[in-house]
Amino acid sequence: MASSGAAEADPPGEREREQEQERRRLAASLTARYSDWVLEALDELPGSFLLTDPALAGHPIVYASRGLTALTGYARRDVLGRNARLFQGAATARAAVAGVREAVRAHRTHQVPILNYRRDGSPHWVLLHLAPVFHARDGSVLHFLAVQVPIADAKRRGGAAAAGAVLLAACREEARVEEDFPCAAHAGKAFVDMDKRGLEAEEPRVPSDSEKEMAINTADSIVSALNRYSKLTGLVVSRKRCDSVGIPALSSSLNLSLGRIKQSFVLTYSCLPDMPIIYASEAFISLTGYSREDILGRNCRVLNGPDTSLEVLEEVRTGFYSFFSLSKEPDRSFVASTFIRKDGSSFHDLLHVSPIRDASGKVRLHLSQVAFHIWVHLDMGAKHDFNGLTPEVWQLGAVAAVRVAVRGLSASGSLLRPSQ
Repeated sequence: MASSGAAEADPPGEREREQEQERRRLAASLTARYSDWVLEALDELPGSFLLTDPALAGHPIVYASRGLTALTGYARRDVLGRNARLFQGAATARAAVAGVREAVRAHRTHQVPILNYRRDGSPHWVLLHLAPVFHARDGSVLHFLAVQVPIADAKRRGGAAAAGAVLLAACREEARVEEDFPCAAHAGKAFVDMDKRGLEAEEPRVPSDSEKEMAINTADSIVSALNRYSKLTGLVVSRKRCDSVGIPALSSSLNLSLGRIKQSFVLTYSCLPDMPIIYASEAFISLTGYSREDILGRNCRVLNGPDTSLEVLEEVRTGFYSFFSLSKEPDRSFVASTFIRKDGSSFHDLLHVSPIRDASGKVRLHLSQVAFHIWVHLDMGAKHDFNGLTPEVWQLGAVAAVRVAVRGLSASGSLLRPSQ
């Protein structure tokens, strides 16, 4: 039996090779995108923070600062490759966790007080500042940055100096604790009911203005360092989504005309790669839960989910080949599939995609002109008053209204803001 168990176990050499491959995979998340010097630059920055990579399976931590080690008691080797939820425990508020998940899903900055747990199982309040790091050219998310600032007890808080002293004192201990702890492969066992002692009666801590400012300043310093070392590789990153760069701003006249259309639809800009969304109607915002800040500049695939029909997506994609034509209007088609809202809930959608030609009748124009596609969405699970019309005809009403607005203004050149 003993020999059988030994045969089934991975040999030490194999385990070491797998661990080395994992370390290289995590390191490549940074070194493949920035100069190799970026790690040294991040190590010199004060504060407790980490970087995660949403492109890797499990959205793992790919960098942990010295300050994080001092604050949490986790050595770097304990956290690299793991999901950031390892800091959560029994009394961590579900609402706070849900807010973080929503911010990650929406690719937006988020700041929230949250009860985290150290490696030894002791709870502590931190102000979590979450921020995406964007590719400045195409707007894709390269990393998420998470800063943890300790929140001082209001009874002991002595103003901004006290909050700063807590963090600086933790950083001074970094050399002592960074590598002193053995690997905590089962750190989750510390998250038991005993961690709740005294916490039920304790109100959530409210961060001070100085603590909020500290979180923002720390995040700004980190993104500046990433930006500086990304330029050496030609990547260039940004703290703000820059996929709207180069996307024209619609004129107030066109915005006003489109605002009168009650159906749920978006306009995409055909003259830029990936056809970004340039306008979203109020009905679309209500249907999907996305704000305009969330949705503008993104591709319509943001609504795709695990239950979205691949056949429908292929049908829509193939249909675009007939749109870029100077001939008569291609055959109209309506497809039905399941899409997801911002909160993760699904809806059964009747989708119609159609080109919006300018006054000359062209769809694909040179870049000084505008070419749109309209995506009309209809939630088939909701009650609608179509005034005796079929759902398809109701959707075509939105297409016709947008065409009238675009063609009427394209001749006068007032589709875009003058500043653009």
